[in-house]
Amino acid sequence: MKTLLKISILYSLFLLVFPSCSNSKKEQTTDKSELANIPDLTKETASNFAQIALNCIQREYPNKLSHVMNDASEVQSPKELHPCFYGCFDWHSSVHGHWMLVKLLKSFPDIPENEKIRTALSQNLSKENILKEVEYLHQSNRASFERTYGWSWLLKLTAELYTWNDKQGSEWLENLQPLANAIEERYIFFLPKQEFPIRRGVHPNTAFGISFALDYAMVAEREELKDLLLSRAKDYYMEDENSAAAWEPDGDDFLSPSLMEADLMSRVLPAEEFNNWFNKFLPGIEWERPENLLHPIPVSDRSDPKIVHLDGLNLSRAWCMFRISKTLPENNPDKQILYQSAVEHANATLPFIASGNYEGEHWLASFAVYMLSQL
Repeated sequence: MKTLLKISILYSLFLLVFPSCSNSKKEQTTDKSELANIPDLTKETASNFAQIALNCIQREYPNKLSHVMNDASEVQSPKELHPCFYGCFDWHSSVHGHWMLVKLLKSFPDIPENEKIRTALSQNLSKENILKEVEYLHQSNRASFERTYGWSWLLKLTAELYTWNDKQGSEWLENLQPLANAIEERYIFFLPKQEFPIRRGVHPNTAFGISFALDYAMVAEREELKDLLLSRAKDYYMEDENSAAAWEPDGDDFLSPSLMEADLMSRVLPAEEFNNWFNKFLPGIEWERPENLLHPIPVSDRSDPKIVHLDGLNLSRAWCMFRISKTLPENNPDKQILYQSAVEHANATLPFIASGNYEGEHWLASFAVYMLSQL
């Protein structure tokens, strides 16, 4: 592996965990057992991830607001507008930073940052703060605020709290529920009139927006929302064949349009039906085509806020391929190829989560934790 001029603490840690992160095809093996070199999260790695989020969820600036001002009185600071989710550069990154901290605290109750995490979450997820976030959503000109990327992460955070037997966690869930309800109402209002899915590999991606919302609907037993999400997923994607994956990626993608759609359909369809759908949707995987989809994307400048999206693309590709691989039957030759590709993508980006550049550090750790949770 090439020596980096600047090595962060987390990078050094991942060099120990992942001794070989080369992207060279010559170093890859087709033996699945030898590819299983991405371990489960440990308390040590979880601690490093937690520190990244703790360094940003209460950091107000720099900040990129998605804020339509109705009049001069709404020229306000991020924290005034969003007392819960004002940190981590933007609203949605703050939300998935909160999700990651809950996930890590659930997985490692004795993590060294336990008290710091609980203090920060209690401050941000207070009842008063949540109600102000709800009030903001109900104001004029907010219909498309964070649609649907931020919506889906908010429901993902809520779902994580639903499955946690913890006193404080239950309090945070109770506080958060009115905001989750408001987001649910927006899904139910919006999706029936969205005639066509948004396929771009960035925030409005419809497949991603449905997938995390579906996780919430199933965990929280929200039957109306679940039925709508399942129905719209089939309406949008059931007849898709021969995905244009050879054209991926766009230069600022952090989601793969083709793999995110397949990830969603693996949740929606029974395994056998999904296998048939996938064979038509992405033919050629067994011949390792298209190559651009199956190998990691290089990132030329991690200080550029759009180019660094490609680190997120590598991680989200990995989690999609892990999930798809687990869903496909053993006799499908795509299964092992996707698994191998997922490992390659993960190893290409995990060393760079803490790059020293806030452009990526404010959000990439949560993508890494979610990816690792799919193993």
